[in-house]
Order: sequence, then structure tokens, then C-alpha cells
Amino acid sequence: MTTEPGAARVAGPRSARRAFVSAALRRPGQVGALVPSSARLAEVLAAVVPRTGSPVVVELGPGTGAVTDIISRRLPEAARHLAVELDPRMVNYLRRTRPELEVIAGDAAHLGALLAERGVDRADAVIGGLPWALFDEEVQRQILGEVRQVIGTTGAFTTFAYLPSMTLAAARRFRGTLRETFDEVLVSATVWRNVPPAFVYVCRRPARDHGDR
Repeated sequence: MTTEPGAARVAGPRSARRAFVSAALRRPGQVGALVPSSARLAEVLAAVVPRTGSPVVVELGPGTGAVTDIISRRLPEAARHLAVELDPRMVNYLRRTRPELEVIAGDAAHLGALLAERGVDRADAVIGGLPWALFDEEVQRQILGEVRQVIGTTGAFTTFAYLPSMTLAAARRFRGTLRETFDEVLVSATVWRNVPPAFVYVCRRPARDHGDR
């Protein structure tokens, strides 16, 4: 997948940080941090993105595009890269700074329908940047159920959690829900070069109780 030189850097890192902090202050229940993910965390999240063929890759909650840029570097020419973002200002920011990205204004809880409107019924990889610990159990299950359907038996889903948040009941519940939803759930080493330190979940295949699509 090719992009115009410098297209992802139109706004510059300071502008990206301002946009991210603004969103965090404006919608603290939807943004789980005050700074974007680090490059190292983005690399771990994007490790499941195919480098060959014509893969479909979907981001959930891309924010200002810190992970988007790493994904774009991995994608082959024939890839399709979509991102689902709820915050209207973030949507506008991404459309302005990353014109090569298919930005979908919508709720990840309706992922399947949002993708179907664009002719997509499966994704090779779904990369989640959502603040799971801020969601109640119903919302967690609804979004993960959508992801499970979209990746089917051949795709992969990655998302992250902050190490300090594991003291929260919602964060621990989320880990349990992942294991109920997916057949395989791997946990990466801690990414210390992130604020705060984080780790990545790598999930594949629907759990047997849920059946295959």
C-alpha cells in the first residue's frame, strides 16, 4: 500500500498530541490515556498485519494515527486499510492528515454492519485501540463479538491494556471475556517504552462455544 510522501505527517507530532489530549479531555469515557501509543507498542500491535497479498486490515479507535502509521508501512500495495473512529473531531483529523486511510465514523459495537456497507465481510487483522477498562461488560462483549465474527477462523485481533489498569475489575474482566470469546489468547511481554507501560493481547479464532461463522 503506497501513500503520498509525508501525507501522514501533515499535522506534525505536536499537533497530533494536541488533538489527542483534546479528545481525552473532551471525552474521558472514550479515551483511556493522555498521550498516544508509543512506536514500540504500535509495532507489537501491528505484528499480525500481513505483508503480502491483498489483506483487509481494520483499526478500532485509531485516535490520531500513531498505530495507523506503523500499519501502513507494513501493508502491501493491494491492501485495504480501514479505521473506525467514534469521535467526530478525530474523524476529521484523520481524514485531513491521512487521506489514504478509509476512515469510518461510527461505533465499533456495530463493526460488522459498518464494514458490510463498504463491501467488507472479513478482515485479516483487526487492531484495537479502545479503552476497554472504561467499558462495562455489555459493551466489551458486544464489540468483541463483532470482532470475532469479522476475523472468522483465519484472521487475528490485537489490542492492548495498560499494566497499571490491571488492578481494575473491568480490566481483569476484559481478559476473562477475551478467553471466553477467542480460542487462542496470547499475551506479549510488557512494553516498557510506553506511557504507561502496556502489553498486547493477540487473539485468534472464535472459541468453540461460539462456533464458527
